[in-house]
This record gives sequence, structure tokens and C-alpha cells, in this order.
Amino acid sequence: MKRIVILTGAGISAESGLGTFRDVGGVWSQYDLQEVATPQGFARNPALVHDFYNHRRANLLTASPNPAHVALARLEREWPGRVDLVTQNIDDLHERAGHRNVIHMHGELMEAKCAECGAHWEAPKRMQASDPCPECGESATRPDVVWFGEIPYDMDLIESRIAECDIFASIGTSGQVFPAAGFVLQANAMGAHTVELNLEASELSGMFEERHEGPASDIVPAWVDALLSAR
Repeated sequence: MKRIVILTGAGISAESGLGTFRDVGGVWSQYDLQEVATPQGFARNPALVHDFYNHRRANLLTASPNPAHVALARLEREWPGRVDLVTQNIDDLHERAGHRNVIHMHGELMEAKCAECGAHWEAPKRMQASDPCPECGESATRPDVVWFGEIPYDMDLIESRIAECDIFASIGTSGQVFPAAGFVLQANAMGAHTVELNLEASELSGMFEERHEGPASDIVPAWVDALLSAR
């Protein structure tokens, strides 16, 4: 049976009320990313960084999965082969939609991490740097997210899954951030059928064999329906 790898980006969660980097007037536009999304910014002002992620966590708790998330969970349940979902998003909307196997390459907003010993635990609604680590006791709490300049999680696993897949789909991502921007090149090199589903053309659109444009909540369920009908 054909194996599918799906990459999702911020565009799939935008219709759930979670903004993207490029939204005008959105939460990201109100902050300097160098101050809230880099290890250096955290070292300079951990309180500012925690305020930013506490705000995003509160926003996430009011959001709900949209039809695109639900459709991908259905694909995982009903597809006769393997479906691997890799997300650049730090939200948990895929899981809340019912998806069981999600690789969070950029970490998870609802998780905390110790900057001293690397321990991970479930994040409370509000975090601060002085919160003690439950493992080592150090006051070095940070969000368990991958910041600019840090290495994404599970890259060896992701690359092995792409090397084995028959279909690679990219949903709601701009194609501007590496290493995820290079996944379609790897999939093409391995002979996979490549599909882009996006609100509009991206910088990498020419790399895909099949393209669908429109809101994720419309085009993703339609794509899933077509896949399951043709299996």
C-alpha cells in the first residue's frame, strides 16, 4: 500500500484563529522575533519570552480543530497504508482532531522544557523562567519549542519517512523556512508524487506535480475524499 507523508504549516491552523508569521496586525507582528523566538532573546529577557508564549498558549486553548485537521485525522484512520504527519506547528490541533501519530518538528506549545537538563513536562497555562524543573530542580524553565537557530526535532526520522514515501503533501506552508522547505526536493528525488495544498502559490510551487489552491478547510477535505475514493 502507498505510504503518505504530510507536512503541515501555519496555514492549516489559520482558520482556527491561530495567526501566521505574516499576518498583518497579528500577534507575531507585535513582537520582534529576535527577542521572542531565539535563544539569545530568551537569555536577554526570559520574562518577555514567557509573556509571549503564555499569550499564545491562552489563544490556543480557545481554538478548535477545523475541517482540514479533521480530514487528515480521517485519512490516518482510513488509509490502508502508512500516513506520517510532520508539522511545523507548535499547536495541538492535529491531536485534538483525532490524529494519533504527529511529529512536531518545532516542538509543542503545551509542553515545557528545562534549559539546564533537557527534561520535558506538560506546560501549565502560565510559565515563568523561575519555575523549578521537576527533574533537576533548577529554575531554567522554557517553552519546549524550537527557536530560530536551533535544530528541529526528529530530523533523521522525518528524512527516513520521506525517503520511503509514495506521496508527499505540503499543506499550508510558505516554503521559506529550512529544513522543511527542502522536503519536497528530497521527495522528488526519491520518485514520490508531490502535492501542494495552499491558500496561494508559494515560492516552491513549481516543485510540485499537483497543486490545489484555496482555504485549507475546503481543499484538504476534498483532497482526502479523492484519495480515499481512489484507493
